[in-house]
Amino acid sequence: MGADAIRPKESANRADVSGTHHAAEFFAGVGLVGDALRAEGISVAWANDIDPVKERLFKANHDPQVFRRDDIRNVKGRQIPDIDLATASFPCTDVSLAGNRAGLAGEQSGMFWELTRVLEEMDGVAPRVILLENVVGFSSSNGGEDLRSAFERLNHLGYTCDLVLVDAKWFVPQSRPRLFIVGSLDPLNGEAASLLTKSAMRPAWYSEFVGRHPELRTQTFALTPPHLDVGGLDAIVERLPFSDECWWGEDRTRAFLNSLSEINRDRLACLTAYDEVTWRTAYRRTRQGRPVWEIRRDAVSGCLRTARGGSSKQAVVEAGAGGVRIRWMTAREYARLQGAPDFDLGGVSETQAMFGFGDAVCVPAVRWLVANYVRPLLERRMPERYESCQAPGTVSTSSTTTTKSRSTWARPTNA
Repeated sequence: MGADAIRPKESANRADVSGTHHAAEFFAGVGLVGDALRAEGISVAWANDIDPVKERLFKANHDPQVFRRDDIRNVKGRQIPDIDLATASFPCTDVSLAGNRAGLAGEQSGMFWELTRVLEEMDGVAPRVILLENVVGFSSSNGGEDLRSAFERLNHLGYTCDLVLVDAKWFVPQSRPRLFIVGSLDPLNGEAASLLTKSAMRPAWYSEFVGRHPELRTQTFALTPPHLDVGGLDAIVERLPFSDECWWGEDRTRAFLNSLSEINRDRLACLTAYDEVTWRTAYRRTRQGRPVWEIRRDAVSGCLRTARGGSSKQAVVEAGAGGVRIRWMTAREYARLQGAPDFDLGGVSETQAMFGFGDAVCVPAVRWLVANYVRPLLERRMPERYESCQAPGTVSTSSTTTTKSRSTWARPTNA
């Protein structure tokens, strides 16, 4: 660690007398990371975002007193309250495969550097743990150089880093893989990063990344993906009556059907032939210069996106008993697919709500990671590994044996 790395507050544990840890939620959006934290007993003491629509949704569902709407470039480290954990879902626009790939040099995703500036300004009261979230495209942005630069910067601030891939489809019927960087000022003494093996949560490319960059300070905590009975779209779709204006009319439905490729026509024909009604989602694509619709073969939603029109919006296909109906996905379905079924959507339009949720995180996915990794880090109670991971918010009790190598914490010598 460099001599100018940030230092944690002197107290070993900054939980208050009630045992609650405190977090700051950077790039908070509508506040779904905070929902996951609160479910695990971590309170949000401060939250920030720049978007006024997200602010309205945040304040309608969470403590409005903790929210500050402002450009992060205006935020100073001294303005952040005493916290144990900092979370950030910094913009993915420039690192996403669907974006402009400007990377961390881009105007949006480059806000990562502003986040680290704020953390550096918190010298002496820096959070002991950080949890950063972004799209999988971050891993390949600028040939992997952006991820290396991010790790290097966080190392410079004193954080030893781990990377975990978590997919929302393990918890809800939505395919939404996301990368999480978990960093701690108190590094673990344990399994070396060089011992990384390929898994659903640690892809082969990450082992290769660590091997290419021995100069980076990394650590690994063994995690096993949960095996939950998630169900399909039937658990989240709104049962709208035939008379609802959301259903597409005859002309629009015919255009949809006429755009289908042979594979997609056959897929829909099979669904229509079922005696019971089933649901699938569909995206509009451009193939060979013309717009077409493609129906997913499974009962899982594609990754929710910021609903601005075109291919970013998903349609819901209801088929069975010889009939087919089609409509756009609703904001309530967006909320359910993000694990926030009771979220108050009042005060904003359908499109605005979908924009907010398309930018958000899946609550049970984050909650699982907090329960099984972040909170144990905060409380210094890391077991050898969780042999089986249970439902969100629970920790396996069958493998809580703590070995000396896993329970020994090494604080940086100059912290």
